[in-house]
Amino acid sequence: MNSCLVNNPWRAGTLEMGPKRVTVGILGLGTVGTGVLRLLDGNGDRVAQAAGVRVEVAGVAVRDVHKPRVVTPAPGLLKGDPGAVVNDPGVDLVVEVMGGLEPAGAWVLRALELGKPVVTANKELVASRGRELLDAAFRHRTRLRFEASVGGGIPIIAALGDSLAGNRVGQIIGILNGTTNYILSRMTSDGVEFPAALAEAQARGYAESDPGADVSGQDAACKIAILASVAFGVHVPAAEVPREGIAGITSRDVACARELGCVIKLLASAKEEGGTVRARVFPALLPLDHPLAAVTGVFNAVWVTGDAVGETMFYGQGAGQLPTASAVVGDIIASARELARGGVFHPLLVWDRPKPAQAPGPSEAAFYFRMLVSEQPGALAAAVSVLGDQEVALARFTSRGRGQGGTEWVLVTQPVEEQRLKDALCIIQGLPAVKQVGNAIRILDAPSGCG
Repeated sequence: MNSCLVNNPWRAGTLEMGPKRVTVGILGLGTVGTGVLRLLDGNGDRVAQAAGVRVEVAGVAVRDVHKPRVVTPAPGLLKGDPGAVVNDPGVDLVVEVMGGLEPAGAWVLRALELGKPVVTANKELVASRGRELLDAAFRHRTRLRFEASVGGGIPIIAALGDSLAGNRVGQIIGILNGTTNYILSRMTSDGVEFPAALAEAQARGYAESDPGADVSGQDAACKIAILASVAFGVHVPAAEVPREGIAGITSRDVACARELGCVIKLLASAKEEGGTVRARVFPALLPLDHPLAAVTGVFNAVWVTGDAVGETMFYGQGAGQLPTASAVVGDIIASARELARGGVFHPLLVWDRPKPAQAPGPSEAAFYFRMLVSEQPGALAAAVSVLGDQEVALARFTSRGRGQGGTEWVLVTQPVEEQRLKDALCIIQGLPAVKQVGNAIRILDAPSGCG
């Protein structure tokens, strides 16, 4: 037997040193809240050992205290009013897993104003009001933690805020939405069209009945806004992050990408250029040898480059009850540990660097697109001539054969300003000999080449 464990007071599940306990109030008992209760109950000794103090749930706010639940707190813990939890002087630490902007935002702010540390999994709230809430935490000498807001169980916030804090981060590229990654993975592996892949994701519980926030890129925009704010120290509002979704991606795009040695992924990117920060969400063709190309199904991954550490990648389950609850409980442990040491807090993150959150001006990238051109002589030449007039240079173009009364051509550009290409394609779409112009999708050649 390991002699270090013989007299370990934690083995008996009792605490023999330090403060007796830290009490937690939980706002919300949905999927994530239930997972948090399960972990605190099932791994209570492990949590106490890591925190250095016993962590106990003192109250749980829910909408309906009589609703049947998978996990039922002890009698008297359920409260129908969040204020009964937040304002309770017997609650040391508040955990917000309600979701949405309000009333969650008001209760998080109230808890911080009371000097209580807050743990949240709410990406919408952090992405839209993160700076305000961090400022409130600083003023009231407490702390806001939000590891679970990005990447589920992947510890990316802690990595950027602590472990990589000595680096100048050059760029972040992530697959941050499991729903869209599952859909694109199914389209890639089995040639399924987007509507069928989406319906399958919904049937498996990977997509909501209203998947708009996922497929439009809104969810990923919130997450990359948070990562950019943490990495670069400047508040990047999610509403200002340009985004493109995947609803227009077809099986033909996926097949063309395969012929080019690529896969299509929905990426979220953030980087600092010339003293400004640029973040965006977009579908892209990734070369098969890029590490992110191998991330399939509902998994997430974040690729980070730093001037000291070089290239790193964080990979794991980006959603789900227990992975997300794992991140929440990790933040609870960190906060409880600080409370046990006297509650003297220093701000982990300050998003106040004096720089624009979005770089103005054009962005350049190589692009792929398809067009269906009639068989009449000079039809393709007319389209290529428009590209030349708009200073869009081609790297390659190939025919995918005849059909639908014309020939389908696959074109790949040299790096070009996005707006210049859009202008050219708008003109080409109006040519009599051009029957259809497909999606223009960025091509990512290397981690530094992200749009």
